[in-house]
Order: sequence, then structure tokens, then C-alpha cells
Amino acid sequence: MQRTYEEMQPGSDYAHLAYTVEQYFSSDTPTWWVELAEDASGFPSTSPPAIACLWLGNAISQISGDRHAHVFLLYVLPEHRRQGIGLALMQLAEAWARERGDRQIGLQVFQSNLPALKLYRRLGFQTQSLWMVKPL
Repeated sequence: MQRTYEEMQPGSDYAHLAYTVEQYFSSDTPTWWVELAEDASGFPSTSPPAIACLWLGNAISQISGDRHAHVFLLYVLPEHRRQGIGLALMQLAEAWARERGDRQIGLQVFQSNLPALKLYRRLGFQTQSLWMVKPL
């Protein structure tokens, strides 16, 4: 989660994200990791063990009151992007949500994250509301 925010706002302090994880991480919020297997030589890869992550949770529709799946985090290391990993993880998210009987899946994405917006639109996500902020 910290890597995601550091890419958008380098140099900021994101220590507070640990509290978010503590507050929401549970057996009801599954996490999937994508790891590299062995490299071509047959030895374990020297890259970071996890190259991507998907963390799902629950949300309540403010319109219908129904529970639905919510993407807390989708992250793929920059050097592994545009290889279908994010797409595959989002398809896994949809399958998980359908299996639970959810009728929708939601997420939050920054307007400046154009690659993510492109992926989510490709998958059929549509803007339902705008989260607006005002610096004080």
C-alpha cells in the first residue's frame, strides 16, 4: 500500500497506513500475492518475492444497503506492469465477489492514475460518485 502512495507523492510520510491495515485486515478481507517462481537458471529469482498484490474487503452500498466486494489495494511493481497481472488479479476479484453472491464490486482510484483508470474502464467499471477534498 505504501508503494502505491509513494509513487504518487514521493517523499511523504505514510506511516499512518499501518493503522489502516490493522483496522481492516482480517479473515474477511483476503489478500492474494503474485510471486516470481524460479528464474531461467532454475535458481530462485533475485527479484522481490512478491511482485503484485490484491487485497479485497467489504463495503455497503449507500443506495441499496447491500454488501459488496471492495478493492482495498491492487498493486503491481512497475517493472511487471502491462503483462496482464493486474487484469488477472481483477478477474480473480470478480470471481471471488460472484462466489459470495455480491452483485457489484467497488474501488477507489486517483484521477491521476491513468493506467489504473484505463484498466478499470476496460473491465467495465464506471464512475458512480466523486470523492472531493478541500485543503484547509
